[in-house]
Amino acid sequence: MKILYSVQATGNGHISRASEILPLLQKYGEVDILLSGNNANLPVQLPVKYRSKGLSLFYQSGGGLNYFKMLKQLNPFRIWADIKNLPVESYDLIINDFDFITAMACKLKGKFSVQFGHQASFNYEETPRPQSKSMIGEWVLRNFATAKLNIGLHFKPYHRNILPPIIKEHIRQAHPSNQGHITIYLAQFSHEEIYKQVKSLTHLKFHIFSSGIKEKKTQLNCQFFPLGKECFSHSMIHAKGIITGGGFETPAEALYLGKRILVIPIKGQYEQKCNAEALREFGAEVIDEIDIHFGATVDRFFHEAVVIAHRYFQDSSNEGIVDQFMTIAIQGLKSHTLQALRHQKNQMSNLHQETPLPEATAFEGLMNTNFPSASSAINIMP
Repeated sequence: MKILYSVQATGNGHISRASEILPLLQKYGEVDILLSGNNANLPVQLPVKYRSKGLSLFYQSGGGLNYFKMLKQLNPFRIWADIKNLPVESYDLIINDFDFITAMACKLKGKFSVQFGHQASFNYEETPRPQSKSMIGEWVLRNFATAKLNIGLHFKPYHRNILPPIIKEHIRQAHPSNQGHITIYLAQFSHEEIYKQVKSLTHLKFHIFSSGIKEKKTQLNCQFFPLGKECFSHSMIHAKGIITGGGFETPAEALYLGKRILVIPIKGQYEQKCNAEALREFGAEVIDEIDIHFGATVDRFFHEAVVIAHRYFQDSSNEGIVDQFMTIAIQGLKSHTLQALRHQKNQMSNLHQETPLPEATAFEGLMNTNFPSASSAINIMP
């Protein structure tokens, strides 16, 4: 089986997840990678066959999306060329982790595809939303990377097609401890901004990770680190708790490790507000921004004693999740192929039926114009 696995490169979570999934997918056949977007901070260690700038998100200091930079990067002609040139017809199964280019290429060429990842879970009404829904946010989550089948990942099985999170293997093998520090990763804020708010909490220690940090350094009660998967994971494994955005992968790993979580969703990202709403059920603290009350909130939340931290997703494995996914995906592909064949057969049958002459209805004084017109069905069989 030839598989195309398309990975969104806006942010780091999609790439980290793909690194874990790829070896497990390769058991099912030959896998080619498309990387779409150009806004990840982690090094890409994937055998990428196709690259596209896609549609990327950029953040501004203060917690919101930088729409000017996003529009500046937008090139409709390049995007259309990428869509037309992507050879989705050469693959038996297309797996899409929230990539617009692949979704549109499959739609254009009539190919079956499966959206697999966290965003796919929002195609089901059972997935948690905030009290005030965003019409635009809902539309984006459902239409940015459309597919014939959606198999989601989330904190709970809100639907039968929603599976547990993919947890990095070294996190699964870790022995978590509490060494007293709080790990902070807030992509939407500068490290200077975060430092201003926590430096007065001298009784607490902080590990601050940021793309703006080039080398490790210490100031008062804060240690600053460049972004790096192993370093960040080590800090979180041995942390008292974590302060992060409303993404999916990092909170999922924190829940797996039994850590307290304080969440600040990125402004303008509806998905993160939805995630924050889901995390409340797991005891997470959710705030909207870093303001004058931030220090007091951090002090109160992480001062509260937790005798036994509850750990989640202990009964799942990455291999088991991918096997479940492939079972559903292959079943969906077969069902779609059979439906397409039936449709093609019906069309061919209609074409070969004897067409009645117009005079057949002349007795009633009417002209029969209901002639079947020739059409062709797209053969989606690999």
